[in-house]
Amino acid sequence: MDTTPPERSGATLDAVLERITYVNEETGYTIARVAAERSGSDLLTVVGSLLGVQPGESLRLVGRWGNHPRYGRQFEVHSFTTVLPATVQGIERYLGSGLIKGIGPRMAARITGHFGADTLRVVEEEPERLVEVPGLGPKRTAMIGAAWQEQRAIKEVMVFLQGVGVSTSLAVRIYKQYGDASISVVRNEPYRLAGDVWGIGFRTADTIAQAVGIPHDSPQRIQAGIQYTLSEAADGGHCFLPEPNLVADAAEILGVPAELVRPELDALAAADGVVREPVPNPGNPGSTIPAVYLVPFHRAETSLAGGLLRLLSAPADRLSAFADVDWAKALVWLRGRTGADLAAEQEEAVRAALTSKVAVLTGGPGCGKSFTVRSIVTLAAAKRAKILLAAPTGRAAKRLTELSGHPATTVHRLLQLRPGGDASYDRDNPLDADLVVVDESSMLDLLLANKLVKAVPPGAHLLLVGDVDQLPSVGAGEVLRDLLAAETIPRVRLTRIFRQAGESGVVVNAHRINAGQAPVFGEHPDFFWFGADEPEPAAEVVVDLVARRIPRRFGIRPADIQVLTPMHRGPAGAGGLNTVLQEALAPHREGTPERRQGARVFRPGDKVIQIRNNYEKGTAGVFNGTVGVVTDLSVVDRKLTVRTDEDELLDYDFDELDELQHAYAITVHRSQGSEYPAVVVPLTMSSYTLLQRNLLYTAVTRAKRLVVLVGNRKALAIAVRATGSGRRHTSLTHRLRTTPWSAGGSSRRSAAGGT
Repeated sequence: MDTTPPERSGATLDAVLERITYVNEETGYTIARVAAERSGSDLLTVVGSLLGVQPGESLRLVGRWGNHPRYGRQFEVHSFTTVLPATVQGIERYLGSGLIKGIGPRMAARITGHFGADTLRVVEEEPERLVEVPGLGPKRTAMIGAAWQEQRAIKEVMVFLQGVGVSTSLAVRIYKQYGDASISVVRNEPYRLAGDVWGIGFRTADTIAQAVGIPHDSPQRIQAGIQYTLSEAADGGHCFLPEPNLVADAAEILGVPAELVRPELDALAAADGVVREPVPNPGNPGSTIPAVYLVPFHRAETSLAGGLLRLLSAPADRLSAFADVDWAKALVWLRGRTGADLAAEQEEAVRAALTSKVAVLTGGPGCGKSFTVRSIVTLAAAKRAKILLAAPTGRAAKRLTELSGHPATTVHRLLQLRPGGDASYDRDNPLDADLVVVDESSMLDLLLANKLVKAVPPGAHLLLVGDVDQLPSVGAGEVLRDLLAAETIPRVRLTRIFRQAGESGVVVNAHRINAGQAPVFGEHPDFFWFGADEPEPAAEVVVDLVARRIPRRFGIRPADIQVLTPMHRGPAGAGGLNTVLQEALAPHREGTPERRQGARVFRPGDKVIQIRNNYEKGTAGVFNGTVGVVTDLSVVDRKLTVRTDEDELLDYDFDELDELQHAYAITVHRSQGSEYPAVVVPLTMSSYTLLQRNLLYTAVTRAKRLVVLVGNRKALAIAVRATGSGRRHTSLTHRLRTTPWSAGGSSRRSAAGGT
């Protein structure tokens, strides 16, 4: 119960933020301790949304005093602004907080010791005088002056954004994008932000637009809303939306009648802002549906189909030696090299890969995909073929190297993507390869697959390998499934489980789940169930398993145990689990540097994951899903360093930390293409809308040695039964339907296993 007197509402509190004790990642609700002049040496508790502030900053808080029944007197923050400190002690803490690149606590003490209360005026108006401070030379002085001016400019943008109801944490990105034009763009062209600034979507831009007075039914807003609707669909995996769906969805999102959406869709199409095209209706053969694409996805889909058909029909053949090879002799020779015979399905896959210029190989765990790929590579190498192996992630590329005995790299590195996303290798500058093999191809989204196919030279062979029953790509499209459905593409599906693999509970239960059957527990030493009916107890069990029980019983390090969860939110979601796992595995230690970014605290030793493609970082970009460990963190230099799974060291400025999330727990979608010694999967009814068979199957197949499921039996049953929410809107299979592929005058679909 609030006992605050009416006159205390709307109170103002000037204070220095000392420490943040709690942040809710989902809501931004923050509990912090502050020092105020009126409180003497005692710290006060403040609560409310304080995202973006850092310890050491001076704040002017507006809100009300209240009494919490358990925690006592606290200040409830309604709004806040940052202000410059007035005392020498406050200035020293402010400068030493990591706010200004090049100044840490020790240098802040030297500067304030030299200039006293005049410090901030000197930094603002006479930064060249900083050379008077022992240990500060001209170069570092110039860097500090520039960093100070940038921070001042960003603060102005922050103040303006606060006035229109936008989080201050986005101000840095807006300023870096537009510089001195930031306020003008925000005021006059707010919808540009959604396309130009990562982290700002349509809804944030729309909030700004309404605050600056752009009408609810303006053409600018409706056209931006249509493109946002298509962009949201792409984030959900769709390459296009049927026009009726698009109009209805956009109208609902925008809160306007559908009659206002249609003419703006016409205007967008006329201005080449979207592409309209009739495509076959999969639900009604012989009829079409009006599809609406964002331009990049239409270009990629048509280009990918055209590129694959060109590869298939190329007159040259860079593996022509296999056109008339004596396969009986070749297979005997191969057995001598590998020590094992190929099963009939595997032999069919080997022949398809080496005699067809495009082929697809799919199959579940334990069915011999890896041995088949190794056999293909061994035979191609014997003919001195130029072989390139790739996979979408660093972990998958490492595994492909180990299994094939041939070096593999990520698809991004293979193509040498440049800033902006263009590839160094393309149709005009193709790869020097006779055979290109890409593993974990279920992860290939439409845009990346198109870049890859463009880079394969005419006459070369392309083999795509993957498990089509796993989750489709995070990005738009379901390329592997579409290729398997196209009569024009040779394909083989491996179905036989080999004896040794059949002894693994991971393999047996993965196939049971994929067939819609519940996994069995107690029959295998590598597959376990721990019951926990509610999310909070499930989270406690997960932490105990990762930090103590699995390392003690199986000798697997916590760093090698990956928690995979269906969702991000909630106590048993990735966000909540990361908080408690970090406290168990990398807790706060006095004297160890750390940096707070929003609701997250980064520390040396943290396991982290990149959550966006950044083509300008590292030697060849860093990509969504890249995992690494924080090896160093410098408050003075305002940066932390991550060593990725590809053994590359990447520096992140503090302003870039919203590109990173903790990775003690990640969603199953983000785990695609990776493999871990042990996997722990919480399954609770709080995530029942996301529980699907292919999600659970994907999670289980990420494990090499051990799977532990934690949660509610009903949630497990739902996950096994639910077959998903239907196919994505794609038209790649249709674009590939020309003359069916055949060899020897007959279709080989049945011989190849079909789909």
